[in-house]
Amino acid sequence: MTIATTRRALLGAALAAPAVARAQGFTRPIRFIAPYSPGGGIDTTARLLAGPMAQKLGQTMVVENRAGAGGSLGAAEVARSAPDGYTVMVDALAHTVNPFVIRNLPFDYATAFTPISQVVVLPQILVVPNSTPARTLPEFVAWAKTRPGTLSFGSSGNATASHLASALFLNRAGLDITHVPYRGGTAALPDLIAGTTAFVFATVSSGLQLVRDGQVRALGVTTLTRIPPLPDVPTIAEQGFPGYELNEWNGFYAPAGLPAPLVSAYYDALKFALADATVKARLETLGAIPVGSDPASFAAYVREQRALMGRLVREAQIEI
Repeated sequence: MTIATTRRALLGAALAAPAVARAQGFTRPIRFIAPYSPGGGIDTTARLLAGPMAQKLGQTMVVENRAGAGGSLGAAEVARSAPDGYTVMVDALAHTVNPFVIRNLPFDYATAFTPISQVVVLPQILVVPNSTPARTLPEFVAWAKTRPGTLSFGSSGNATASHLASALFLNRAGLDITHVPYRGGTAALPDLIAGTTAFVFATVSSGLQLVRDGQVRALGVTTLTRIPPLPDVPTIAEQGFPGYELNEWNGFYAPAGLPAPLVSAYYDALKFALADATVKARLETLGAIPVGSDPASFAAYVREQRALMGRLVREAQIEI
């Protein structure tokens, strides 16, 4: 080893030392970025996790809402932050969609972040009006095929999880149904109940009670296995669309280059939070399925989802 090489190694160790030390004990509050508006799903998840995670880390976590541009403004805040462990983020499915629908992003989603863990999966329910004659998904597909270009479906907005789930379903089923974007998932449901739209992919938190009250009919769920709140509702995959799966999900990230000890510290804190009884109960009411995947598995999942979403956006010609 040359003298220059030795000096570079010592310098690298010296620069890494503060980060390693901080992994054992944070010395100031941690910024927890929620890149969406207060009161939404991401904000709720962040605030739910912040308390028990702070307890495990031994430092306060302050949730900051940085909403705008489909979550990309808040993500940009994290992307330009130092990888010192004092800025982290929980983000939605949009993390893997935005690169394909938002132009001139000031950062690269693929390289600007350290994926730490998938937090939860949020299944969606394909719901139809009670006026629809179809009682099963195959019956709905057959009925819709006799009305090409005359039906519409609602979503929570362009390039959202409900829109993407719908686009994938229409592609697999070979259906011609017009998209009507709304300002949020709950905004799409009154027209569905009234029978003016043919279907909506609704989250469990917004659609479950309507199904239980008999105001709409559930024909399928977007997970690969049936979900506990609706055990009698088949998955879309088991009704002639093998492998169909498109859920909303949340992931936990830090800026790129976060040192391994800090990655481990945050992963342990997140697992601690997901095991908390209060957190588990609240997630259940939201219809969320806790995951807590390890950093390597989550990084692979994000890469896979980015490829899938890119292909779907191109094939369905989805734009914002």
